[in-house]
Amino acid sequence: MRDMVEIGMGRTARRTYELDDVDIVPSRRTRSSKQVSLAWQLDAYRFEIPFLSHPTDALVSPRFAIELGRLGGLGVINGEGLWARHADVEAKIEQLLELVGKGGYERAVALLQELHAAPMQPDLLAAAVAEVRAAGVTVAVRVSPQNARSLTPSLVQAGVDLLVVHGTIISAEHVGDGEPLNLKTFIAELDVPVVAGGVSDHRTALHLMRTGAAGVIVGYGSYPGATTTGEVLGIGVPMATAIADAAAARRDYLDETGGRYVHVIADGDVATSGQLAKAIACGADAAMLGVPLAAAAEAPGRGWYWPSAAAHPSVPRGSMLHVDDPWDLGGESIGEPVRPTLERVLFGPSDDPFGSLNLVGGLRRSMAKAGYSDLKEFQRVGLSVRA
Repeated sequence: MRDMVEIGMGRTARRTYELDDVDIVPSRRTRSSKQVSLAWQLDAYRFEIPFLSHPTDALVSPRFAIELGRLGGLGVINGEGLWARHADVEAKIEQLLELVGKGGYERAVALLQELHAAPMQPDLLAAAVAEVRAAGVTVAVRVSPQNARSLTPSLVQAGVDLLVVHGTIISAEHVGDGEPLNLKTFIAELDVPVVAGGVSDHRTALHLMRTGAAGVIVGYGSYPGATTTGEVLGIGVPMATAIADAAAARRDYLDETGGRYVHVIADGDVATSGQLAKAIACGADAAMLGVPLAAAAEAPGRGWYWPSAAAHPSVPRGSMLHVDDPWDLGGESIGEPVRPTLERVLFGPSDDPFGSLNLVGGLRRSMAKAGYSDLKEFQRVGLSVRA
């Protein structure tokens, strides 16, 4: 039964929970972390670790997508970002970082908007897809609901493996200036699997599952200091509750279809291995990570992070966030710490006691302490709510 509270005369609201409001409660025998598998499969594609990258230019260049794929995850290129608009993306990002380095935070968002106002060039995006594909890893590209119909044919022709239809909040039918995007019809006409989101409640998740999506994204990549959707739109996603609701929709849809399983992907409020473990425990199959990966040396943002929504032309919903660098590995210049490799962020070794390094190791150990050997089993672990 939903926990409803009265917030005023005649007005009630549902009590919801963030990931930091819940804790994992081990109640089985423990096991060795070496006996834990983090593998999962999305449609025909198998991944050794349950991590996707948030589709932002701060993280995902073709090089980054290749490295994350090599390490067992999935890099998602922003099909409407800088890699689809500029031939000299690294120079554009350097320009952005120089501006922020001089204290021009307000101007940084305006510059992001300016850079994203350049026309999209399908050839540039096709070249990025081809580069990742040539490396032998799974290729995923994000498009918005507004542009999915126009961009998808060229992406399919370029050889994309997975399409991610992703917005702050989306529904099964997007009504825009032109013909509405009916995701059910759109997905049925494609030969590639589609992941869609974000959603924040059971009903919308179930509707998206009924479109034929292979995966549903919960949340919109929220992170304090980087994402400002709450301040701008007043919309928030309590991730623990939202993931649990989507997992319930997955069970309902599994019964409804007689066995079709749709993966739930958490996108928001995950910065440490402990929060990652809680997301899986609440029912997620995988997590779309943003800030945790931004410190990696391979990330084009060089320690800076901004969500894809930061570049919205009229209602930006993100800012530039400098990811803390507690991993000074002996750089010659104080204030210029050596950023860890993506491999170290994911697999360690770690000297950070707060869970920002060795995300894979932290998740494995959490599952092992609770006695579970794979991700689907771990979704049944006990949870408690903090008073």
